[in-house]
Amino acid sequence: MIKMNKIDLIKKVQSGERLNQQEGEALYDLDLYTLGELADGIRKARYGKKSYFNINRHINPTNVCKDICKFCAYSASRKNPNQYTMSHEEILEIAKHSWENGAKEVHIVSAHNPEAGLEWYMGAFRKIKEAYPDLHVKALTAAEVNFLAEEYDLSHDAVLDMMIENGVDSMPGGGAEIFDEEVRDFICKGKVTSEQWLDIHRKWHQRGKMSNVTMLFGHVEARRHRIDHMLRLRDLQDKTGGFNAFIPLVYQRDNNFLKVREFPTGQEILKTYAISRILLDNIPHLKAYWVTASIGLALIAQEFGADDLDGTIEKESIQSAAGAASSHGMDLNEFVGLIKNSGFTPVERDSLYNEIKVY
Repeated sequence: MIKMNKIDLIKKVQSGERLNQQEGEALYDLDLYTLGELADGIRKARYGKKSYFNINRHINPTNVCKDICKFCAYSASRKNPNQYTMSHEEILEIAKHSWENGAKEVHIVSAHNPEAGLEWYMGAFRKIKEAYPDLHVKALTAAEVNFLAEEYDLSHDAVLDMMIENGVDSMPGGGAEIFDEEVRDFICKGKVTSEQWLDIHRKWHQRGKMSNVTMLFGHVEARRHRIDHMLRLRDLQDKTGGFNAFIPLVYQRDNNFLKVREFPTGQEILKTYAISRILLDNIPHLKAYWVTASIGLALIAQEFGADDLDGTIEKESIQSAAGAASSHGMDLNEFVGLIKNSGFTPVERDSLYNEIKVY
């Protein structure tokens, strides 16, 4: 790749001009502190020293999965013999407990279970919404939508309409992984394609609904794949405006079949956060998801463009199965204290980024 003039590149970022693929890749050649200063400038102009979080609960109702993703440690179809599928009663009991503890959102993501049935999925959302109408239901990744459409011979439109009818308020951003199809063929062959993922979110946005988007990095992808991923998102956001937040997920290395030998350094992770903030000028929020980044690095990422740290979570099963320290969530007072001690202002938000409380 042709080396770009770093001064010209910096000036282009400072003037707010959009960067292309080559320029996005060239950002990685800048030193960490320069990148951090550029991204922090964008963050401060939008949010000052505010760092957003919500009081939420992750529910992972089944680990039985028809797909075989090499990076996954959660699926019970291969290595994990301890299969489970929660009943609606069990799911409702978790939602009840979380609601009583102050949760404003349940984040429901499962494996692709062909034995559970369509009503098991939709009925869970409906029953939560009937019992707790003010509880925001964030549920079903685009990968799950595609799985249900294929499994039950439905269109993506039909599944999305069913989600809305049964109380789903917004969609999480999982299943995006890396959009490059060669990488997808290696890490998650047979799963939703990049074009399907983007089209499902396009359709969701056209229904007046919001969603998030993720990028799984630090495994077998190259820097160019990350930039391509971001630019595809920027293009879709130009058309729909439906993404709330971009969430770079750091690959978790334990208990899976990807066999990655070299993992990204803290500097590489922080550079990726900063570049995300610079390139994605039209996606409002950049989330440093502490579950995959670690709470320490997530707090530092606030200086590199990130304005959101996700939430208290309460319990999480998918990333923790691969080594993340998230199985029991984060205590609210501890979470608030960590943000304050890092020099930022904790702001509790709802799922659509309306401010609830400034600490």
